[in-house]
Amino acid sequence: MRVVIVGTGYVGLVSGTCFAEMGNRVACVDTDSAKVDKLIKGEIPIYEPGLEEMVKRNHAAGDLKFTTSLAEALNSDSGRTAQLADRSTCPGGKAAGAEIVFIAVGTPMGEDGSADLKYVLGVAEQIGNLMSSDLIVVDKSTVPVGTADLVRTKIQAALKQRIDAGEEKAKSLRFDVVSNPEFLKEGSAIADFMKPDRVIIGADHEASREIMETLYEPFMMKGNRVLTMDVRSAEMTKYAANAMLATRISFMNEIARLCDQVGANVSKVRAGIGSDSRIGSAFLFPGCGYGGSCFPKDVQALIKTMQDHDVSPVLLQAVEEVNKEQKKLVYQKTVMRFGENLQGKTFALWGLAFKPNTDDMREAPAIVTVRELTNRGARINAFDPEATGQARNFYFKDIDNIEYCKNKYDALSDADALLLMTEWSAFRSPDFDEIKERMKTPVIIDGRNQFERFNLHEQGFEYYPIGIPGTYRTIAD
Repeated sequence: MRVVIVGTGYVGLVSGTCFAEMGNRVACVDTDSAKVDKLIKGEIPIYEPGLEEMVKRNHAAGDLKFTTSLAEALNSDSGRTAQLADRSTCPGGKAAGAEIVFIAVGTPMGEDGSADLKYVLGVAEQIGNLMSSDLIVVDKSTVPVGTADLVRTKIQAALKQRIDAGEEKAKSLRFDVVSNPEFLKEGSAIADFMKPDRVIIGADHEASREIMETLYEPFMMKGNRVLTMDVRSAEMTKYAANAMLATRISFMNEIARLCDQVGANVSKVRAGIGSDSRIGSAFLFPGCGYGGSCFPKDVQALIKTMQDHDVSPVLLQAVEEVNKEQKKLVYQKTVMRFGENLQGKTFALWGLAFKPNTDDMREAPAIVTVRELTNRGARINAFDPEATGQARNFYFKDIDNIEYCKNKYDALSDADALLLMTEWSAFRSPDFDEIKERMKTPVIIDGRNQFERFNLHEQGFEYYPIGIPGTYRTIAD
């Protein structure tokens, strides 16, 4: 099929590349000409394992193209047929260009917490202005319920203007709007797309469902995992899924805080409840809070949607508040150990990204930790395998007392404590003898409970995990 992806951010670039990998002819469109130029040269703007090689391979084969021109992407002659069989809304016919166009632009959080749809609706208007053949327009961006209706209205309005201006061809153009939310995990996005747990297709017309199922059929070789439903249910599914996962994380983090107070071991508690088949163990690992581009924004957007429809978002507001407090936990433990005045103190910080296998620092707990500690006079020696550039050039460009180290051990030199923020595999089994030798004092504050199994108190460390008692050893001891 001839597919257009508007937006070369995380979702758009991964989706377009994977569609091309299956033999589709894909054009990825972005208004950022510098970004497009880099993509044409094989320079990938994000870190995602396996993505660079796949982009280069499909671009070289001619199946994946990058352009700043939506008109060019939509209207280049494909010589293919898009059969939109429901003639009352989507008459079929010879496709003079693209058959399917995905809207995969950003939906940033607005000032009131709602999803800002200006980019989505801007693309919809352009599609209405530029389309020259029948199209299926797919909302791939994470958008609130009812967005498909807004997209449809924008396209219809643009077509009407063309008709009113005397363009005869515009009278015969038909389109349908479909919801196809993404469920990609940063760090494993290629595998998630190529072998999905499920594909959600929200379409109100059978013809559109059939075409979307055909597009995804090559990804279903080991069993059909396509779930079809109406558009609004698909839009809701994305938000509900992310809100559920965020709820599990905040629930376990709140239990971990209680474990700290009552002397229970949250790791044992997690194993105990996770073994219940009705609950399961996924997303029940306590830590220093969730971040990234999805959970914080999507929870807030769903809260706003509920408020707009007079539904009280009691649970989700609590989920968000727990996460906000959890992001403070590492620096709070640091202050409890070293005091409010941290002048002259140096802390090694392992991990800047919000999760491993990505350079994404959006809403990362490390942002809160670094700012709170440096505001108290501390110096930070930071190391992250991929996110250093994001930290230096954007998130911490106003902070002077932070040094970005070449490796994890260099960050430990004369450090008063090691703060673990991100569970990169490179941090899982470090040399604790070297850690202890390089540090000024052997203190580890573990924001991910990654070192629990090493019995660090027996090796002479002060060890402060989350929700696990009996592992502390002071220097005085």
